[in-house]
Amino acid sequence: MSSAMASFQDKLGKSLNQKGMVGDSFKVLEDNTGIQRTYIAYGIAGLLATWLAFGFGAQLLANTIGFAYPAYCSIRALESTLKSDDTQWLTYWVVFAAFSVVEYFADFIAGWVPFYWLSKCLFMVWCMAPMDNNGAAIIYSKVILPVFKKHSPTIDRAIEKAGSKAGDIFDKALDKAKDIAAEAQLNKNHDD
Repeated sequence: MSSAMASFQDKLGKSLNQKGMVGDSFKVLEDNTGIQRTYIAYGIAGLLATWLAFGFGAQLLANTIGFAYPAYCSIRALESTLKSDDTQWLTYWVVFAAFSVVEYFADFIAGWVPFYWLSKCLFMVWCMAPMDNNGAAIIYSKVILPVFKKHSPTIDRAIEKAGSKAGDIFDKALDKAKDIAAEAQLNKNHDD
């Protein structure tokens, strides 16, 4: 366990010292407070965990954490030429959307499960973790993809049928609108 913790601390230290928004922000905090970046990160994580467990607005905070960083990384991925980061963040958003749908129907659980928002936040952080086998990749490959493959022909047929019906409805509505416009024009000409 101590080697895993040492590995985690090493990775955390490297990420906090990299150039960029996170590293630069922690440099400013370290310079102004005199406290090492790693301890500042642990303090922020502890404060967030306490807020998520007991604080007002925990739902907003958990949802912001699950959205803000992934949205930022997704925009960066879209602007990069690499395909791997696009795949990583598309996978995250598919899992995020699936979780959101399940959570909508099981919303009552949030009030009954102790530390629900903290657990959700930890789940989202696991899903967005910058590693190959993060939570999003595992859930996508083990749950979502098999369900999708099993039901995709049925879904494709339903989408095709709905598109066809929508096209028919649109054509009928357009014809009806033309008839109404023509009738209105005839009535206008007849009144003159």
